[in-house]
Amino acid sequence: MTEPLLPATTNPRKWRFTWESNSHVPIIRLYIFNPNTKPSTQCLNLKLSILFHKSLLQLTWHNNNNNNNINNQVTSLWVPIPRVLIDAEAPISFRPLDDHIEVKLVLLLPVDHPIVSNFDFEDNNAAAAAALEDDDDSQPLQLDSDLKKLASCGEVHFYCRGCSTKLSNPVRNFKEMPSVNWREAADNWFGTCCCSFGGASEKLVAQYANSYTCTPGTCLLDATSVVLCKDDFVGYKFPNQIEHEEHKSTNSFRKVVSTSQSTNGLTVDRNSQIECCHAHAHIDEDQTHITSELLSNKASLLNGLLGSSFMVTSPYLSKDIKWSEILCPNCSCLLGAYPHDNNDGLLNDYGIHLFKCFISTCSPVRGPTDLFRKYTLERIFTSQLLESAKDELSFRTVVRNLQTRSPMLQIVLLNPNSWCSFGDCLDAMTPVSNIIMYPMVKVLFSNCSNSTESELRKLEEWVVKNQVGDVYMLTSKALAESLELANCMLPSSHAFLQGMSLSFLRR
Repeated sequence: MTEPLLPATTNPRKWRFTWESNSHVPIIRLYIFNPNTKPSTQCLNLKLSILFHKSLLQLTWHNNNNNNNINNQVTSLWVPIPRVLIDAEAPISFRPLDDHIEVKLVLLLPVDHPIVSNFDFEDNNAAAAAALEDDDDSQPLQLDSDLKKLASCGEVHFYCRGCSTKLSNPVRNFKEMPSVNWREAADNWFGTCCCSFGGASEKLVAQYANSYTCTPGTCLLDATSVVLCKDDFVGYKFPNQIEHEEHKSTNSFRKVVSTSQSTNGLTVDRNSQIECCHAHAHIDEDQTHITSELLSNKASLLNGLLGSSFMVTSPYLSKDIKWSEILCPNCSCLLGAYPHDNNDGLLNDYGIHLFKCFISTCSPVRGPTDLFRKYTLERIFTSQLLESAKDELSFRTVVRNLQTRSPMLQIVLLNPNSWCSFGDCLDAMTPVSNIIMYPMVKVLFSNCSNSTESELRKLEEWVVKNQVGDVYMLTSKALAESLELANCMLPSSHAFLQGMSLSFLRR
């Protein structure tokens, strides 16, 4: 396992460091700061040296007391140098400022250059090097369905990442969930009228909707979640009303197919046929009617329910569907969500959605055979946020609570291609393994969870004026905490901009 991204200690008296670089730019900056120290006046005779063979940077200075007299005490700090290629012949720029010390180094190659990622950095700690090779956090997270990996396992149990509790019966069948834009693609290809290629679009959509309902022993996958049949999810007791109430669309569908005429093995109600421009074709009428009824009963699915409940965008937000959190029956950690209708009836066909960032495919969790070990809440959110921004052509987003619809976070993307490393400075020349630069997204954010009414009105005005996109999530509170923690890894002069806090999100 690699070391955590942020330092384990949160001691405000310690000196901290942040390395930052941008993709394709051969410059790396270092910020060293302590909230109790003003380097411009208290760090006199500042000197800097680099020990390349130890991957360490040393800063020394004489302390200045309150009487502006230099005392004899010399302070030394050591900062680990990340896995980058520094140009040793280029001049080093450094200066003490009011709230931090800034260092600028020239690189031989940008931090994200393929040569850098494949470069054989010397590392005396073989175990750390092996961990880096096995769990390559130096690259952005690639969100895929993990379909082939899971299918090759034969059978899979899912576990809570928080306490290793087994959550499911063995699952052997895996299907990939489709893109939420699939119906639009079908309409564009075949046309929306029932006479277009014999209503091929609607037939395709109906077959599609009917194929992706949850059944025991089958797991549906998308980029952020796994979806299990309720019967395969163990140890969790649903509320009585949800447990025993049958979804009304199931009754509706049974009523529709229980009447007069049979076509292709299905029975349809001739009295409720829809009009068609080819009404004289009775078989086509029957098929169109069956398709329409199926589409009606699968309306919630067709409106994007099979899209990830991890992050729901406005076009796929349904007034008829509610989402409730699923907590681990042992440790109460968040696992995912399940959908139900406005009468609290569980939508059995649409399964239990478990977020990959909260579950594991093996025990012990996050071990080398855990297929979900690289997924974190922050990295999944960032990937989805970038995709949403690209689709909506907007770098502004409001994250709202999926249950209450209230705004929780205001986010503005500044740079989607930053690379950073954070940590606490060392008090002695301690041997350390080479730290790595992590792929980041640089953002401005504001926590809206406790906003006043006037602040919320201004936010809504900002949303309308800038055509800001909305996303709806259950995990907005944890995201806010992550953003605020990363904000603490910047000196105060760099921590705020345009009335918002500056922070980083892992890619």
